[in-house]
Amino acid sequence: MPKLMVEARDLYKSFGETQAVDGVSFSVPIGQVVGFLGPNGAGKTSTLRMFAGYLEPTKGQAIIDGVAVSDDPLLAREKIGYLPENCPLYDDMMVVDFLRFVAEVRMIPPSQQDARLRLVCDRCGILSVLGKDIGQLSKGYRQRVGLAQAIVGDPDLLLLDEPTSGLDPNQILEIRALIKELGKEKTIILSTHILPEVQASCDRVIIISDGKLVADDTPDALMTKGTASRVSMLFGPMDSATVDVHRIREILADIPETRSVSSRPGEGDGTLGFSVDVGGDGDARSALFQTVVQHGLPLLEMHREQVSLEETFRKLTQGD
Repeated sequence: MPKLMVEARDLYKSFGETQAVDGVSFSVPIGQVVGFLGPNGAGKTSTLRMFAGYLEPTKGQAIIDGVAVSDDPLLAREKIGYLPENCPLYDDMMVVDFLRFVAEVRMIPPSQQDARLRLVCDRCGILSVLGKDIGQLSKGYRQRVGLAQAIVGDPDLLLLDEPTSGLDPNQILEIRALIKELGKEKTIILSTHILPEVQASCDRVIIISDGKLVADDTPDALMTKGTASRVSMLFGPMDSATVDVHRIREILADIPETRSVSSRPGEGDGTLGFSVDVGGDGDARSALFQTVVQHGLPLLEMHREQVSLEETFRKLTQGD
């Protein structure tokens, strides 16, 4: 069994009568990049803050590399680099002075600080602003400085809460590439609302909703497991006097595996297109094909579509 870097053991966090985190349990092995998703108010940030030692759990344990954060918060924090969603920075400090301050807090020997800061600043694309006050930076550059401070200490675990917030499309691609690069050597928990970012960067996805864990799997498996699959079908030219769109929809809807049938654009010349959502974990194309043959419908094309991560997220968090 691989060694675990992160464990959430029956975590609860209450704020008065509000239950922000409600019995969440999961574990993350060393070297895995995990997307941590949920709608606003789901409990993502509260969970990350309990791992970072900023919040004390109401009940349960947050464990970093075998160390319970509540038992030894300083030892646990030595292993963590944390980028909050709105990273607090000292606006009146120059970028280089701020990062040198972080290096000192992280107890990096003075003889190693210059080389370490040069590497970190190059990775985060902030070499050109080292002499500027943080208060003069754009939001995108502030976010880059926040990411730099998270990795200055070369931590084993990175907790990144919306790391690409405020970045332009080119900067998002650069930070995404950096996260993938860091994921080769570190464990990362990435909280974001940009779902394509999760598909591009993460080995695994954990979704919480209303403080509870509702899904935990790889991105590909999550888009099919427990949700409807979609089959795209295209029918050839046919005699509209004997069969029409409504009749085909009725035929497809009568198949037990079918959940819903919707029209999609054809390819001209009297062709008709349909999207069929089917339930279960199996492949429903065989049943669809047999039904089409029995009714003598001229099927030109049929292929299974993968449900998007966005749609899967919506189904899991809205109970569709």
